[in-house]
Amino acid sequence: MSSLNAVGDTGAEHIRRWLGVLRDDLLTARVDPLPPSMWLRWLPHGVVWIMAVVVTIVELVELHEHGLVPYGIVVPVALGHGGAMVLALWRPVPGWWTSLAAMVVGAFAVRAEMVVGDGESFTWPWSSAGLVGHILVLLLLALRVPTRVSVEALALTALVTGVLQGWIGAPDYDPTGRLTVTLSAVVVVLGIALRGRREARAELMQQTTLTAEERARRTLLEERSRIARELHDVVAHHMSVISIQAQVAPHLVKDPPDELKENLAGIRQNAVEALTELRRVLDVLRSEHPAPGERADAPQPTLDRLEALVENTRAAGLTVTTEVTGERRPLPPGVELSAYRIVQEALSNVLRHAHGATAHVTLAYGPRVLRVEVVNSAPTREAPPSAGARHGLLGMRERAVMLGGTLTAGPWSGRGYRVEARLPVSAPSATDPLPQDGTA
Repeated sequence: MSSLNAVGDTGAEHIRRWLGVLRDDLLTARVDPLPPSMWLRWLPHGVVWIMAVVVTIVELVELHEHGLVPYGIVVPVALGHGGAMVLALWRPVPGWWTSLAAMVVGAFAVRAEMVVGDGESFTWPWSSAGLVGHILVLLLLALRVPTRVSVEALALTALVTGVLQGWIGAPDYDPTGRLTVTLSAVVVVLGIALRGRREARAELMQQTTLTAEERARRTLLEERSRIARELHDVVAHHMSVISIQAQVAPHLVKDPPDELKENLAGIRQNAVEALTELRRVLDVLRSEHPAPGERADAPQPTLDRLEALVENTRAAGLTVTTEVTGERRPLPPGVELSAYRIVQEALSNVLRHAHGATAHVTLAYGPRVLRVEVVNSAPTREAPPSAGARHGLLGMRERAVMLGGTLTAGPWSGRGYRVEARLPVSAPSATDPLPQDGTA
């Protein structure tokens, strides 16, 4: 007996839960506006308004002239069918309830006027205009609400129609229940499919955006890793020089004191330890994704190899001219390396994206700033689209900002393009403020 009571309690709990779901889905007045069309923004709304006016007028004539229903009832019913269509543009669930209620009121009003054997029959329980309006309301509902809610609305529409036509009935009429349920099912399925397609398209666009952002972020991280490797090479070089100088210094002084030997030995020991740590970090960085064709132990390029870079670019089919102004002199290794990489990336971009163009490279040596400029003329033919477009600019800008400089890029002289970097060449003094991000 206790087991039967437990089963009964479980069934009652399921029924209460199901009724709660129905209440949350269908007893709501939440706003869910119809999204505007992408090409003809407000055309769907205009069509619905026109259809609402037509349904209202046809319903007035149909119920009064053929159903012999008095105007006191016809007007609210007709306005209910037409207004439900407009209401469904913003509040689909209340619109559906309004259309269903208008049908019930109209069906009972017509049934009261029916006379058996008078030679007149009326479409019942749904009038033709009411049927068209309710189908459009169901379509608008299915386009916005979850599939479960659409199926519930369809099921209740079929239930009410079946009760009126199959259980209550009328004296003499043309049945419209089966046609109503069939057409309602078709438009609900259509609405669900269109809604799913719209959501899939929106999700695809969102995923495409996220993929592009992730690609840009990955490119930026890869370029930062490459910059880190190159900077560690520069620092390792200087630490090696310090270690060698500390080792040789005692031999340059006759009878050096023990304190000097100890200090120089400590300097050399610290330099060796720092060099070991730097090389360990460098090995980790280099083991990730070395650039194609670039050996891990290859020396980092400087502006002394700029002519070789230009010759290689010319061999690839690009006409390149160079200009150097100011006093050409050795610069800090980081500046030389960054300037070389910026020119290299800019010329690569011209090769990829400006077919048939010519390029001009300018190096302007100033007392405190090195100006690097690469400009290209208009391309003679369109280049195929590239998945990595504009990602090279991220790396060039990172190099310039890392040194405390700036980089600008944009259109130049019609359809040409210009990249200009300004790189500080003087080391900051001890009194200069640290960068805001706290990096050295």
